[in-house]
Amino acid sequence: MKKSSFVAMLMGTVSGVLFALGMCMALIPEWGAFQPGIVFGGVGFLLGLVTVIIWRKMEHKAPIHFSAKAILAIVVGVIGALALGVGMCFCMVWDKMVVGIIIGLVGIVVLLCLVPLTKGLKG
Repeated sequence: MKKSSFVAMLMGTVSGVLFALGMCMALIPEWGAFQPGIVFGGVGFLLGLVTVIIWRKMEHKAPIHFSAKAILAIVVGVIGALALGVGMCFCMVWDKMVVGIIIGLVGIVVLLCLVPLTKGLKG
C-alpha cells in the first residue's frame, strides 16, 4: 500500500467517525449533546476536506477545479443521498413502509445516475 493511500485511509476513517459521532450527538435528543455534536461534526467535516487536500498533494495531483459538470454531479449526489435517507426515515421512524421504499428506490436510482454522469457512456 502506498503511503498516500494509508494516510488518506487513516485520516478519512478518523474524520468519518468524528462526523458520524457528532451527528449522533446532535440528532439524538436523549444524549442532550447538541452543541458538542455540532462541534464534533464540524471538526469531522473539516478533517475530511483536509484529507482530500493532503491526499491530492501526496499524489502530485492538481488542485480540484470546479466545472459545471462537477457541480451538477455534486447536486445529483446530494439529492440522491437525501432521497435515500428520507426513504429510510419513512420506513424506520414514521412507519410508512410503502412510501419509504418508493422514495428510497428513487434515491438509489438517482445515485446510480452518477455513474454515467461522471464516467460517461461508451458503446
